[in-house]
Amino acid sequence: MILVTGATGKVGSRLVGLLAEGGHPVRALTRRPGAARFPAGVEVVGGDLADPGTLGPALRGATALHLITFAGDDQAPLEDAPRILAGAARAGVGRVTVLMGSVEPGPVERAVAGSGLEWTRIAPVEFMSNALEWAGSVRSEGVIREGAVDVPSSMVHEEDIAAVAAAALTEGGHAGATHVVTGPQALTVRDRARILGEVLGRPVRVDELSIEELRRGWRAEGYGEDDIAFFTAMTTERPEAGRTVLPTVRQVTGRPPRTFADWAGENAAAFR
Repeated sequence: MILVTGATGKVGSRLVGLLAEGGHPVRALTRRPGAARFPAGVEVVGGDLADPGTLGPALRGATALHLITFAGDDQAPLEDAPRILAGAARAGVGRVTVLMGSVEPGPVERAVAGSGLEWTRIAPVEFMSNALEWAGSVRSEGVIREGAVDVPSSMVHEEDIAAVAAAALTEGGHAGATHVVTGPQALTVRDRARILGEVLGRPVRVDELSIEELRRGWRAEGYGEDDIAFFTAMTTERPEAGRTVLPTVRQVTGRPPRTFADWAGENAAAFR
């Protein structure tokens, strides 16, 4: 049995589906089991990563675990990873993947490495679905308002992140690896606007915002200054890892990664 935490998230929901399609017994952890919708055959269990005492039923009989690095609706950092991992080991879990929040290991990733379990880190760069933030302005005005519009990003489709995680959970040869997962191209905001326009059949204009305009927007959304400093750095000085195309998806899954054009086609309705 494979236990997937974050099972209703962008990656977790896809991971649950891929594991089920592959015939693997899968258990989806959610804080709201009554509201969750998963493929037939998926076992849905209630529990909260922020309260490890609730995880006993979810871990019972599990042999592998997919872990995320945050808990709760506010995406607060996961504080009790060592306790969760100790409980997993007692329950018989032997293999764990962790979906990293950045390409640098944090407390959860370090706890996983020290757990005594066979582990693999999954380190995705920018999600292609971040482009959904532009959907409203593209629908109403045909415009994307964004900063640093000429900084490239090797953004990745969430399905490819899930596919790499599924392989690490179900196949050998991934122990101790950190899989940095990227898409097949490094694209700027202008590149993505052009591709969206081609998919939609109408031009999509780019209106570049200054960094100060971006900061004002983040403050208006309620972000603190530490978060804003991080967002600023990621926007203006994207790390090399975030703009470098790597062959991880092909190497791990045996097929090429999905393109932004693929993603745009799948999500075109959101922009129309």
